[in-house]
Amino acid sequence: MTLNWQIKGRTLPIGERTLVMGILNVTPDSFSDGGQFFSLDKALEHAHQIIAEGADIIDVGGESTRPGSEGPVSAEDEIKRVVPVIEALARYATIPISVDTTKSEVAQAALEAGASIVNDVSALRFDFYIADAVAKTGAGLVLMHSRGTPATMHRLPAVADIMLEVTSSLRASIKMAERRGVKHESIAVDPGIGFGKSQSQNLELIAKTDQLVAAFPDLPILVGTSRKSFIGKLLADQAGEPAPADQRAAGTLASVAAAVIGGAHLVRVHHVKPTVECVKVIDAIKAAK
Repeated sequence: MTLNWQIKGRTLPIGERTLVMGILNVTPDSFSDGGQFFSLDKALEHAHQIIAEGADIIDVGGESTRPGSEGPVSAEDEIKRVVPVIEALARYATIPISVDTTKSEVAQAALEAGASIVNDVSALRFDFYIADAVAKTGAGLVLMHSRGTPATMHRLPAVADIMLEVTSSLRASIKMAERRGVKHESIAVDPGIGFGKSQSQNLELIAKTDQLVAAFPDLPILVGTSRKSFIGKLLADQAGEPAPADQRAAGTLASVAAAVIGGAHLVRVHHVKPTVECVKVIDAIKAAK
């Protein structure tokens, strides 16, 4: 089934093929590439690469959500990080720009600078005024399930039923977004792999992507597994030491493949070119079925 995801200024067809969202972190402390693209020149250079490699969306983030990150970043500092990049990208990029933020002030500034989508990893838990900024501009909104905060999410006790937790929490966030004026057809959902889940629950969510699709049949499903710690643990060496973030590319592709086979419509990744090739093959196999 083809869905139409309404974002600022355009409509994205969802379901014809898997879309790839390329990650551009302009932070000093992201778990996987912190500091590499912190300067404007480096960020734009990497953005050019992401676009050239075939990304369908570019996701710009100015605050790390990794456990033990440097701590909350002020809205002012986050705006200083992301807005110059988004403004520069908007002048030439033909693909939509997403901003990865949990702050309404940042969302508003990014949308004014040229972003078309807000990717909120708190699903409005931290700042429900994000929905107002989205509604006012007609932007797309990604609601991602998470528990706790980046400082606490890995210390929380596991919930008994992760599928029930994710679906019920996302439904509540969808209702809140719609109450504040966001159109249903502008919303996408993300189960939030790695955010307040145990190792087994991360795997369960990927394995049951088809159930998430069934739970939200009229919304795009985005899955982000790229370089996450559960992959590092699965790829641990003989001494039990998890694989470092820069050695999780093959594991990431495997998790992407599983999610796409399960019906995910969009995947969010650091390595764009191999992911584009991976999902192209999977889409062809699914079509043959």
